[in-house]
Amino acid sequence: MCRSIKTLRPPALPEEATEDDIRAAALQYVRKVSGFRAPAAHNREVFERAVDEIADATARLLDGLEVRGAHHAHPAPHAHPARPAVRQPAREPQPDAV
Repeated sequence: MCRSIKTLRPPALPEEATEDDIRAAALQYVRKVSGFRAPAAHNREVFERAVDEIADATARLLDGLEVRGAHHAHPAPHAHPARPAVRQPAREPQPDAV
């Protein structure tokens, strides 16, 4: 893992990650994967698009994570404990009507 990418979830951060934190991590990831610190002019668009997409995916990941034992002031609205699936009983075959 890149040494400059830091963990963006509690308890590693005292508060929720900011958009700047997320974008900086996405930029570091794209730099590492592409091997370029800054893209050439002909690669700038694809480089920036990758940073945007990774930042969006990172924000969705952080919003969806449930950190057990952590106390959050504002838990994600969709972070509910999973409910066990209700199993339906098997249906008995019905005899053909005459």
